[in-house]
Amino acid sequence: MPQSTIHCRKTRLLRGARLVLAAIVVSALPAMSAAAASLAPWKDELFAYPAVIESSDGGAMRVVDYQEMRDINGRDQVPERRAKAAYVSTAVKRDQENLTISTARGALDVAVTGNRKGASFTVIFIHGRGGDRRLGNNDWSFGGNFNRLKNLAVRNGGVYYSASVKSFDEKGASPIAGLIEEARRNSPDAPVVLSCASMGSFICWQIARDPEAVRNLAGMIVMGGATDPNYADSAAYKAKLPIYFTHGERDKVYAAQDQLAQFRKLLQAGVPTQFVLFSTGSHGTPVRMTDWREALNWLFAH
Repeated sequence: MPQSTIHCRKTRLLRGARLVLAAIVVSALPAMSAAAASLAPWKDELFAYPAVIESSDGGAMRVVDYQEMRDINGRDQVPERRAKAAYVSTAVKRDQENLTISTARGALDVAVTGNRKGASFTVIFIHGRGGDRRLGNNDWSFGGNFNRLKNLAVRNGGVYYSASVKSFDEKGASPIAGLIEEARRNSPDAPVVLSCASMGSFICWQIARDPEAVRNLAGMIVMGGATDPNYADSAAYKAKLPIYFTHGERDKVYAAQDQLAQFRKLLQAGVPTQFVLFSTGSHGTPVRMTDWREALNWLFAH
């Protein structure tokens, strides 16, 4: 047999062996990788952002058309109290429970939806002043937006925690750091995202100063939050932890322009960041209008 023919056959056999080996390796990878890379759509036609009316900073900052009559009155059966049935699926109730979790950094009351172990991703939500775990677990308030997050978690193999914090300082942040650590232990290869609304943003900024917590995070979502004037000194800043901001243009609690200024500093420093501004929106608008699927997919991609 000619040497060239033998060489070609050996080459084909080697290539075939490599392909088989590659297929075995890929099949052995955690299912999280594919799932978390892009969450499957769920009611996107109802929850995706309305029209973008302005874009800047290379597309990283978008102003979204928000209309109270359409996005509250047209979406809720009882405005600001109960969403229309089309926006909600309570089938996730069979996958949720209220727990008190003992973490290495303190006990924490949570409402959890999804499988805590072997999850494809984890989202932790922190309420604002006067809230507790019930706020982020309410299926019918905020236009059904938390119900959508719970459905996205269950349908994509993830887990969602709505946590109660007792204070918005280092003491209140400590059990959240413990929950982040536990989430990584329960699902070692899965991304963990911390989301903070309003005064809950102080917890995000505290966690940002914890190097161990930052190592366990894939990113943060800050909705209608305060700014952190010393964020550049944090472990999260040094690690270039991705942040996704959403804010109401007419927020009277935390001014949108202040948060925009911080966003642009992060952008200039090379920190992966996005900012969605809801035109005419108020302080509570981001909790209702943030597109969880888009925000999480963006963070997973980074």
